[in-house]
Amino acid sequence: MAKRSKAYEAAAEKIAADTHYEPAQAITLAKDTSVAKFDATVEVALRLGVDPRKADQMVRGTVNLPHGTGKTAKVLVFAAGDRAEAAREAGADFVGSDDLLEKVAAGFTDFDAAVATPDMMGKVGRLGKVLGPRGLMPNPKTGTVTMDVAKAVKDIKGGKIEFRVDKHSNLHFIVGKVSFSEQDLEDNFNAAIEEVLRLKPSSSKGRYISKATLATTNGPGIPLDTNALRP
Repeated sequence: MAKRSKAYEAAAEKIAADTHYEPAQAITLAKDTSVAKFDATVEVALRLGVDPRKADQMVRGTVNLPHGTGKTAKVLVFAAGDRAEAAREAGADFVGSDDLLEKVAAGFTDFDAAVATPDMMGKVGRLGKVLGPRGLMPNPKTGTVTMDVAKAVKDIKGGKIEFRVDKHSNLHFIVGKVSFSEQDLEDNFNAAIEEVLRLKPSSSKGRYISKATLATTNGPGIPLDTNALRP
Protein backbone atom coordinates (compact mmCIF):
# COMPACT_ATOMS: atom_id res chain seq x y z
CA MET A 1 0.00 0.00 0.00
CA ALA A 2 1.31 3.43 -0.95
CA LYS A 3 2.44 5.61 1.92
CA ARG A 4 -0.05 8.35 2.76
CA SER A 5 1.09 11.96 2.83
CA LYS A 6 1.16 13.95 6.06
CA ALA A 7 -1.63 16.12 4.67
CA TYR A 8 -3.79 13.04 4.08
CA GLU A 9 -3.10 11.67 7.55
CA ALA A 10 -3.97 15.03 9.12
CA ALA A 11 -7.19 15.18 7.12
CA ALA A 12 -8.12 11.61 8.06
CA GLU A 13 -7.76 12.46 11.75
CA LYS A 14 -10.62 14.94 11.40
CA ILE A 15 -12.98 12.08 10.59
CA ALA A 16 -14.25 10.49 13.80
CA ALA A 17 -13.78 6.74 14.08
CA ASP A 18 -16.93 4.61 14.02
CA THR A 19 -19.03 7.62 13.02
CA HIS A 20 -21.42 7.80 10.09
CA TYR A 21 -22.26 11.32 9.02
CA GLU A 22 -25.42 12.84 7.64
CA PRO A 23 -24.89 14.18 4.09
CA ALA A 24 -24.72 17.86 5.09
CA GLN A 25 -22.14 17.10 7.79
CA ALA A 26 -20.11 14.97 5.40
CA ILE A 27 -20.07 17.70 2.76
CA THR A 28 -18.74 20.22 5.28
CA LEU A 29 -16.10 17.73 6.34
CA ALA A 30 -15.18 16.90 2.75
CA LYS A 31 -14.42 20.52 1.99
CA ASP A 32 -12.32 20.70 5.15
CA THR A 33 -10.39 17.50 4.43
CA SER A 34 -9.57 18.09 0.77
CA VAL A 35 -5.81 17.61 0.35
CA ALA A 36 -5.49 18.26 -3.39
CA LYS A 37 -3.63 21.32 -4.60
CA PHE A 38 -6.32 21.80 -7.25
CA ASP A 39 -10.10 22.18 -7.19
CA ALA A 40 -10.87 18.58 -6.27
CA THR A 41 -13.96 16.69 -7.34
CA VAL A 42 -16.44 15.59 -4.67
CA GLU A 43 -17.44 11.98 -5.24
CA VAL A 44 -19.92 9.51 -3.77
CA ALA A 45 -19.58 5.73 -3.66
CA LEU A 46 -22.48 3.45 -2.80
CA ARG A 47 -22.75 -0.28 -2.15
CA LEU A 48 -26.15 -1.44 -3.35
CA GLY A 49 -28.15 -4.46 -2.29
CA VAL A 50 -28.63 -5.68 -5.84
CA ASP A 51 -27.29 -8.53 -7.95
CA PRO A 52 -26.04 -6.85 -11.16
CA ARG A 53 -25.76 -10.28 -12.83
CA LYS A 54 -29.56 -10.19 -13.07
CA ALA A 55 -30.87 -7.95 -15.84
CA ASP A 56 -33.77 -6.70 -13.70
CA GLN A 57 -31.37 -5.53 -10.98
CA MET A 58 -29.01 -3.51 -13.17
CA VAL A 59 -29.19 0.04 -11.78
CA ARG A 60 -28.29 2.57 -14.44
CA GLY A 61 -29.46 6.10 -15.03
CA THR A 62 -28.74 9.77 -15.48
CA VAL A 63 -29.52 12.94 -13.58
CA ASN A 64 -29.11 16.63 -14.29
CA LEU A 65 -27.25 18.12 -11.34
CA PRO A 66 -28.91 21.46 -10.46
CA HIS A 67 -25.56 23.22 -10.13
CA GLY A 68 -23.59 21.28 -12.72
CA THR A 69 -20.46 19.21 -12.25
CA GLY A 70 -17.88 21.98 -12.20
CA LYS A 71 -16.31 20.83 -15.45
CA THR A 72 -17.33 21.18 -19.07
CA ALA A 73 -17.67 17.72 -20.56
CA LYS A 74 -16.25 16.91 -23.97
CA VAL A 75 -19.06 15.45 -26.07
CA LEU A 76 -18.69 13.37 -29.21
CA VAL A 77 -21.66 12.88 -31.54
CA PHE A 78 -22.10 10.25 -34.23
CA ALA A 79 -24.50 11.84 -36.72
CA ALA A 80 -24.78 12.98 -40.31
CA GLY A 81 -26.54 15.73 -42.25
CA ASP A 82 -28.84 18.10 -40.38
CA ARG A 83 -28.40 16.21 -37.10
CA ALA A 84 -24.64 16.66 -37.28
CA GLU A 85 -25.07 20.38 -37.87
CA ALA A 86 -27.50 20.61 -34.94
CA ALA A 87 -24.94 18.88 -32.71
CA ARG A 88 -22.24 21.35 -33.74
CA GLU A 89 -24.51 24.32 -33.04
CA ALA A 90 -25.30 22.86 -29.60
CA GLY A 91 -21.61 22.83 -28.74
CA ALA A 92 -20.51 19.24 -29.43
CA ASP A 93 -16.73 18.93 -29.45
CA PHE A 94 -16.48 16.18 -32.06
CA VAL A 95 -19.09 15.42 -34.73
CA GLY A 96 -19.03 13.00 -37.62
CA SER A 97 -20.09 9.69 -39.09
CA ASP A 98 -17.83 7.20 -40.88
CA ASP A 99 -14.73 9.34 -40.44
CA LEU A 100 -15.30 9.67 -36.70
CA LEU A 101 -16.15 5.97 -36.38
CA GLU A 102 -12.77 5.11 -37.88
CA LYS A 103 -10.99 7.53 -35.55
CA VAL A 104 -12.61 6.01 -32.45
CA ALA A 105 -12.01 2.47 -33.73
CA ALA A 106 -8.32 3.38 -33.91
CA GLY A 107 -8.36 4.24 -30.19
CA PHE A 108 -9.47 7.86 -29.90
CA THR A 109 -11.28 8.30 -26.57
CA ASP A 110 -10.48 11.89 -25.55
CA PHE A 111 -14.09 12.69 -24.68
CA ASP A 112 -16.40 12.30 -21.70
CA ALA A 113 -19.65 11.27 -23.36
CA ALA A 114 -20.84 9.93 -26.71
CA VAL A 115 -24.18 10.54 -28.39
CA ALA A 116 -25.53 8.89 -31.53
CA THR A 117 -28.59 9.06 -33.73
CA PRO A 118 -30.47 5.73 -33.93
CA ASP A 119 -29.52 5.19 -37.58
CA MET A 120 -25.83 5.28 -36.61
CA MET A 121 -26.04 2.61 -33.92
CA GLY A 122 -25.54 -0.29 -36.33
CA LYS A 123 -22.03 0.99 -36.94
CA VAL A 124 -21.42 2.43 -33.46
CA GLY A 125 -22.22 -0.98 -31.96
CA ARG A 126 -19.04 -2.33 -33.54
CA LEU A 127 -17.04 -0.03 -31.26
CA GLY A 128 -18.07 -1.97 -28.16
CA LYS A 129 -14.52 -3.02 -27.27
CA VAL A 130 -13.38 0.63 -27.33
CA LEU A 131 -16.40 2.38 -25.83
CA GLY A 132 -17.86 -0.31 -23.57
CA PRO A 133 -15.04 -0.64 -21.00
CA ARG A 134 -14.94 3.15 -20.63
CA GLY A 135 -18.68 3.51 -20.14
CA LEU A 136 -18.93 5.59 -23.31
CA MET A 137 -21.31 3.50 -25.42
CA PRO A 138 -24.43 5.49 -26.35
CA ASN A 139 -27.59 4.02 -24.83
CA PRO A 140 -31.29 4.87 -25.31
CA LYS A 141 -31.87 4.46 -21.55
CA THR A 142 -29.52 7.33 -20.77
CA GLY A 143 -30.76 9.58 -23.56
CA THR A 144 -27.57 9.28 -25.60
CA VAL A 145 -29.19 7.47 -28.52
CA THR A 146 -31.62 10.06 -29.83
CA MET A 147 -32.65 12.09 -32.85
CA ASP A 148 -32.58 15.19 -30.66
CA VAL A 149 -28.80 15.29 -30.44
CA ALA A 150 -28.81 19.02 -29.68
CA LYS A 151 -30.75 18.47 -26.45
CA ALA A 152 -28.49 15.57 -25.47
CA VAL A 153 -25.38 17.71 -25.98
CA LYS A 154 -26.83 20.63 -24.01
CA ASP A 155 -27.89 18.33 -21.16
CA ILE A 156 -24.44 16.77 -20.87
CA LYS A 157 -22.68 20.13 -21.12
CA GLY A 158 -25.07 21.52 -18.52
CA GLY A 159 -24.22 19.00 -15.80
CA LYS A 160 -25.90 15.73 -16.70
CA ILE A 161 -24.14 12.76 -15.13
CA GLU A 162 -24.52 9.06 -15.81
CA PHE A 163 -24.13 6.28 -13.26
CA ARG A 164 -24.13 2.51 -13.47
CA VAL A 165 -23.71 -0.21 -10.86
CA ASP A 166 -20.60 -2.33 -11.46
CA LYS A 167 -20.24 -6.10 -11.18
CA HIS A 168 -19.40 -5.78 -7.48
CA SER A 169 -22.66 -3.87 -6.77
CA ASN A 170 -20.81 -0.56 -6.34
CA LEU A 171 -22.07 2.67 -7.85
CA HIS A 172 -20.10 5.93 -8.17
CA PHE A 173 -21.03 9.46 -9.16
CA ILE A 174 -19.74 13.01 -8.72
CA VAL A 175 -21.62 15.88 -7.11
CA GLY A 176 -19.39 18.84 -7.94
CA LYS A 177 -16.16 20.50 -6.88
CA VAL A 178 -14.69 21.50 -3.52
CA SER A 179 -15.07 25.14 -4.59
CA PHE A 180 -18.87 24.74 -4.71
CA SER A 181 -20.85 26.08 -1.78
CA GLU A 182 -22.05 23.54 0.75
CA GLN A 183 -25.65 24.19 -0.31
CA ASP A 184 -24.88 23.60 -3.98
CA LEU A 185 -23.10 20.34 -3.17
CA GLU A 186 -26.01 19.25 -1.00
CA ASP A 187 -28.52 20.09 -3.75
CA ASN A 188 -26.52 18.06 -6.27
CA PHE A 189 -26.12 15.18 -3.83
CA ASN A 190 -29.83 15.07 -3.09
CA ALA A 191 -30.75 15.15 -6.78
CA ALA A 192 -28.46 12.22 -7.55
CA ILE A 193 -29.53 10.15 -4.53
CA GLU A 194 -33.20 10.69 -5.29
CA GLU A 195 -32.68 9.30 -8.79
CA VAL A 196 -30.72 6.30 -7.49
CA LEU A 197 -33.53 5.60 -5.02
CA ARG A 198 -36.16 5.99 -7.73
CA LEU A 199 -34.40 3.31 -9.76
CA LYS A 200 -34.48 0.71 -6.98
CA PRO A 201 -35.38 -2.61 -8.65
CA SER A 202 -38.63 -4.11 -7.38
CA SER A 203 -36.87 -7.49 -7.23
CA SER A 204 -34.20 -6.14 -4.86
CA LYS A 205 -34.88 -7.31 -1.31
CA GLY A 206 -33.51 -6.02 1.97
CA ARG A 207 -31.57 -2.79 2.39
CA TYR A 208 -31.03 -1.07 -0.93
CA ILE A 209 -28.10 1.17 0.06
CA SER A 210 -25.96 -0.81 2.48
CA LYS A 211 -22.90 1.44 2.51
CA ALA A 212 -22.14 4.99 1.37
CA THR A 213 -19.00 7.11 1.35
CA LEU A 214 -18.28 10.68 0.30
CA ALA A 215 -14.77 11.87 -0.54
CA THR A 216 -12.74 14.38 -2.52
CA THR A 217 -10.12 13.48 -5.11
CA ASN A 218 -7.20 11.85 -3.24
CA GLY A 219 -8.88 12.69 0.07
CA PRO A 220 -10.02 10.35 2.86
CA GLY A 221 -13.42 8.70 2.65
CA ILE A 222 -16.20 9.96 4.93
CA PRO A 223 -18.77 7.28 5.90
CA LEU A 224 -22.37 8.35 5.35
CA ASP A 225 -25.33 7.44 7.52
CA THR A 226 -27.35 5.28 5.14
CA ASN A 227 -30.45 5.76 7.31
CA ALA A 228 -30.39 9.42 6.26
CA LEU A 229 -30.64 8.30 2.63
CA ARG A 230 -33.98 6.58 3.19
CA PRO A 231 -34.36 2.98 1.83
